[in-house]
Amino acid sequence: MAMPPVEEQMQLIKENTAEIITEDELLEKLRRSFAENKPLRCKLGIDPSAPDIHLGHAVVLHKMKTFQDMGHQLVIILGDFTGQIGDPTDRSETRPQLTEEEVLANARTYQEQIFKIIDREKTELLFNSQWLSLLNFGDVLQLASTCTVARMLEREDFAHRYRENLSIGIHEFFYPLMQGYDSIAVKADIEFGATEQKFNLLMGRHLQKAHGEEPQVALTMPILVGTDGAQKMSKSLGNYIGIAEPAAEIYGKVMSIADEVMADYFHLATRLSLEEARGIIARYKEGRLHPRDAKMRLAREIVTLYHGAAEAAQAEEGFKQVFQKGEIPAEMPLFQFAAAPSADLITLLVETSLASSRSEARRLIRQGGVRVNREQVKDIDLSWQDPGELILQVGKRKFARVIIA
Repeated sequence: MAMPPVEEQMQLIKENTAEIITEDELLEKLRRSFAENKPLRCKLGIDPSAPDIHLGHAVVLHKMKTFQDMGHQLVIILGDFTGQIGDPTDRSETRPQLTEEEVLANARTYQEQIFKIIDREKTELLFNSQWLSLLNFGDVLQLASTCTVARMLEREDFAHRYRENLSIGIHEFFYPLMQGYDSIAVKADIEFGATEQKFNLLMGRHLQKAHGEEPQVALTMPILVGTDGAQKMSKSLGNYIGIAEPAAEIYGKVMSIADEVMADYFHLATRLSLEEARGIIARYKEGRLHPRDAKMRLAREIVTLYHGAAEAAQAEEGFKQVFQKGEIPAEMPLFQFAAAPSADLITLLVETSLASSRSEARRLIRQGGVRVNREQVKDIDLSWQDPGELILQVGKRKFARVIIA
């Protein structure tokens, strides 16, 4: 596939990008790549510290897909070695270390999910234990000698912990060194990351220079805020939208975001062109498009990315039935249970996955978040002795159909 002209590539690259370090170096790399018809090696390191990828992670992956579509080579590094230390970025305390088994289990999930966005057949997928585990202690000392403690303390998270007399593990200083060494190992031309990863990306440039290599370009993308509209998207904060979640769940969560952050989601979480996204945003800001309709377009675009147009249309219709018409969804999971004592409300909520545990089920009931056949219930001891059919509902989006036999 022929690469687009360099000017066209630069225009696509700069759309929604936070920072390019440096733009002149990137332009030179693109010109050389185009002249030699040799793809640039575009690196992303991901530590599988949690089992799922959410829309926040996907921002960088979509930018990488732009490079892939232009004919460049993607290199995804799953940090099975670095993941056991844990990235100290934006942490106020030392991150708990994961076991090798936990990291590898999460890595399997990541491998399934990242290829919802980028082309598996055109991507190198590597594990950094392939080279980091081979370094001896002398190699590690040599690597450490290229960076000073003062340089490490330029990181805001380290600096804050140092000022507050909070613990900083020596092993945490090695994290950016190892991530930087990854760039040497794969001969990266460009490395991608969120804005909070800037220090790590610059370390890659530093180490490449120290090894006599041409430094990579660091390209950072903005951070996507979560569904709460305030903090960055994070599973630990419960404000995330997972790309592997059911279509209806993704649609409903997108519809719950604040109007104020819609513009960021259109730009960062969809594949709409910059011009088209700007047009939609302008229409709803000028009052020519109702915010609800703009948000429904946003939800449809995002669901289509990960589940296809047919499921997006179905999710939209289901949302309209529940929220706009006050109806229950036409389709929902079906479960069958024997009568009491097994058919008590707590058990049903847990077994249908409407609650993650019996304690959460009790809390939801006490808070008024549970409905049975559309009626709110607060009796945690509720059970059913006779055969029949129930519609269980938790919150606004979770439903299950239960048959008591």
